[in-house]
Amino acid sequence: MSDRAYSLFEEQQRARGIDLSQVKEQLKAFQIETPSWGYGDSGTRFKVFQKTGVPRTPYEKLDDAAEVHRLTGLCPSVAIHIPWDKVDDYGKLRSHAESQGLKIGAVNPNLFQDDDYMLGSVTNTDPAIRRKATDHLIECVDIAKETGSRDISLWFADGTNYPGQGDIRKRKAWLHEALSELYKALTPDMRMLIEYKFFEPAFYHTDLADWGMAYNYARKLGPQAEVLVDTGHHAPGTNVEHIVAYLIDEGKLGGFHFNSRKYADDDLIVGTTNPYELFLIFYQILSAARDDDAAIRSTVSNIAYMIDQSHNIEQKIPAMIRSVLNAQTQFAKALLINHEEIAEAQEKHDVLGAEDAVRRAFEFDVTPLLHAFREEQGLPVNPMKAYLSSSYGKDILARGKGGASW
Repeated sequence: MSDRAYSLFEEQQRARGIDLSQVKEQLKAFQIETPSWGYGDSGTRFKVFQKTGVPRTPYEKLDDAAEVHRLTGLCPSVAIHIPWDKVDDYGKLRSHAESQGLKIGAVNPNLFQDDDYMLGSVTNTDPAIRRKATDHLIECVDIAKETGSRDISLWFADGTNYPGQGDIRKRKAWLHEALSELYKALTPDMRMLIEYKFFEPAFYHTDLADWGMAYNYARKLGPQAEVLVDTGHHAPGTNVEHIVAYLIDEGKLGGFHFNSRKYADDDLIVGTTNPYELFLIFYQILSAARDDDAAIRSTVSNIAYMIDQSHNIEQKIPAMIRSVLNAQTQFAKALLINHEEIAEAQEKHDVLGAEDAVRRAFEFDVTPLLHAFREEQGLPVNPMKAYLSSSYGKDILARGKGGASW
């Protein structure tokens, strides 16, 4: 992108009252955590198409994550999933991450793949299975202590498929009991992020079916429990940005799992089917960041932005690069919103004026801005092109086929 193109863009934004130097500072602070499972042989529940060159160990997953961070400058942390990323020495895993310029991010327990959990994990009628599941949650806290992780990210597949299959209120109590025990095990600097899913794999009732249930548990547990919003885990037509604004105002928005969905499942690259929704989520966050209330600003400053995608038909590393760049693009567009203009239109009851002020920022091509920003940061102007022209993708083919899988 030429200097001329950026100069024109800068002039255009200055006329709108947007200071691009401040925009670049906010872009510099924007970070996205990538998931270890997004680099390995993982995918939909129907079929995993194995790729040549995918990681064979958690250490190689970190190597690939480091390549994404080197090219984008966006992804200094990597979430791990236990037992998918189980190792004998988590201190060694942490050291390997740090040697690559990374840190270990959220620790994700797995309570949905063991045969014992077919009819529930922490909500199973069998107390021995509930104990086993809760012990695994506590194990993940211990792992987080070793890896220096702050967040325990929770998703439960628990639920039922038929009326009468389970006692819904008993299951509610058992879930709270397990979460309470986990909460007590946290160190003072840790958080538990409670995710939810509208349905699937439980089609009659899901024990954590929506953001309201997750919020209620988080509220009961205390300040170290917050809600994790997955951008694909909602009923069709749900206004996700409304949920975001509500949880921010309640001080309970802990983080995001970015992905996308067309109908039900959620493993598409974020921003591919509804980029405007992603933009509007950032609009609500950036609006709250301007609030006079210090508690609101604190909530916003501690939001964890994470990718949760299992790329199945795509090549793993390019898919991850595309994921984080899509998020960065929509964040950059949201930074161009003139909030004073919106507030003025709202005061005047100017419905179309307010909507236009939001939409106009979305319609800008932020390519000149992002190219200039990356050049200033010493990053490739086009990270995807830089990866495809590098030897990294060819070098890792030596790993062969059949890497670490679910």
